[in-house]
Amino acid sequence: MSPLVYYLFTLIFFVLAYCILGWGLNLQFGEGGILNFAYIGFVAIGAYVTGVTSMGQPQPGSSQKWILGWTLPFPVGLILGALASCAFAVLVGAIAFRRLRTDYLAMVLISMSLVLYDIINNFVPLFNGADGLTNVPEPFADVMGLDTNTFVPFFTAVAAVIALIMWWLMSRITRSPLGRTLRAIRDDPDSAQALGKNVFKYQMTAMLVGSFYAGIGGGLLIEFSGAFNTSAWLPGETFLIFAAVIVGGIGNNKGMILGALIVPVLFTQLPKFIPDVPGHPGLVLNIAAIAIGVLLMVTLWFRPQGVIPEKKRLSGLNAGEQATGLRALRSGQRASAKESL
Repeated sequence: MSPLVYYLFTLIFFVLAYCILGWGLNLQFGEGGILNFAYIGFVAIGAYVTGVTSMGQPQPGSSQKWILGWTLPFPVGLILGALASCAFAVLVGAIAFRRLRTDYLAMVLISMSLVLYDIINNFVPLFNGADGLTNVPEPFADVMGLDTNTFVPFFTAVAAVIALIMWWLMSRITRSPLGRTLRAIRDDPDSAQALGKNVFKYQMTAMLVGSFYAGIGGGLLIEFSGAFNTSAWLPGETFLIFAAVIVGGIGNNKGMILGALIVPVLFTQLPKFIPDVPGHPGLVLNIAAIAIGVLLMVTLWFRPQGVIPEKKRLSGLNAGEQATGLRALRSGQRASAKESL
């Protein structure tokens, strides 16, 4: 396989992985209005658990340490990693969603991400500390006799199948009553609560489903690259996925595909294959990081709805009927408020 084809399959894989990650964050942020600045922490949990449930115990006499050390076949470890992310989401949601909203919720979430980072980075027996996990076995490599050149296109195809399944599930969710309720909570949580919607339950549902997607994406990343450590999930990685969601189109799953192609791949992964400028190591990556920030500012200024905006989902009523219904709803809310007084 030529290096160009190898790099092409690598870029395709990253598009697929970041699409899965972006769909999870888009459900939480774009559909549910949850500013989950700890999203990369859920990705990391999925990656770590997938790794330790598939790579076995450390070699005798080795300085490396990690928990579990199972050798489960693919995709069992991947699913366990996603479920571990969901378990962390239950813990975070139970603490944060009961009393916190918007900005305060975002501050608590990013604080939890930093706490999780410090724990994993410093408590070596958990996931080998700052060195992280290495030499994670390639799925199906031994069974099918795959080498490095054949594994990359094969696993890219596997990731494509998983991404299609995740796309179908997310499309069903966003078009369902659950998706409509999440958008109502995003736009006006107080009105949704007044209409009898359990805001906590729906936000927790969005958190769980989005975290499951984060765990799947993280598990695919560690299975593909064979390694994962704390340098791979700094808070800037969450910003990268947020930028993909915003540029592609908030609340639009198709826009997320375009956002994953533009931000994480075109501006982050592709520059890694560009040779450094002589005498200026790292200049290309630094310019790419600046370009992402400029792209995000330009998008927010000129097209805040993203390249592919959220589709306005009408319920079969024309604009006049919808306006009449909204006025009636507001009048009913005012009347109820007067009666309560």
